[in-house]
Amino acid sequence: MAEKPSVLRETDDEARKLARILLRSARSAALAVIEPESNGFPFVSRVLLGIDTDGTPVILVSALSTHTQALSADRRCSLLAGEIGKGDPLAHPRLTVQCEAEKVDRDGDGDGHARIRARFVRRHPKSELYIDFPDFAFFRLRPLKASLNGGFGRAYALDGEDLLIRSPAIDDLAVAEERAIEHMNNDHSDAASRYAQLYCKAEGTDWRICGLDAAGVDLASSDQLKRLEYDAPLQSAAELRMMLVKLYG
Repeated sequence: MAEKPSVLRETDDEARKLARILLRSARSAALAVIEPESNGFPFVSRVLLGIDTDGTPVILVSALSTHTQALSADRRCSLLAGEIGKGDPLAHPRLTVQCEAEKVDRDGDGDGHARIRARFVRRHPKSELYIDFPDFAFFRLRPLKASLNGGFGRAYALDGEDLLIRSPAIDDLAVAEERAIEHMNNDHSDAASRYAQLYCKAEGTDWRICGLDAAGVDLASSDQLKRLEYDAPLQSAAELRMMLVKLYG
């Protein structure tokens, strides 16, 4: 018998970029876990989504929730990201990411928790009301593989690496990020709206920068998030200023 044709297209740079934008511009995502003591039944909930400086998705969850208990028992989980627009929901792009959860130690060595906390609050300002409660914790969801549906007839399989940022500038940019954001939002307040309108097809003039990393810019306006991806990751922190000037035009 003849083999059935594959429904998958060859994964190209355009598909990888779309997948990264879907993930990095998502305010929230559906999280699927394996519920403890349920004989392997999946449990799905909605979580706020953050992104670490290397592109790893981040969630903030309470120890009292079912999904936190599930992740503590079995680190395997999946995320579904993608906003539904007008018309048929299945005509809009969405991304499923299979991940392995890693709890972020609040009192561990290094500045990992502080970095993730700062990025999460800029992305979700209202989370500051509960982010420091002792029963809340961050989990980094390390991508293992992903499935992208870019719309009807546009299905792709991706590796976890396709969703991550690889650059020698990651750590230096993480150190400079907060000051750079403050400078841009205070001294060049029109830049974020220009980026959002010009590159993300967004409306409005009240946009602000909420994230800067080696691969792009995160933009926020009220309850909207947009992601501006560079054509290629920055290779040094010194390139950031030149890139932001170039994008402004």
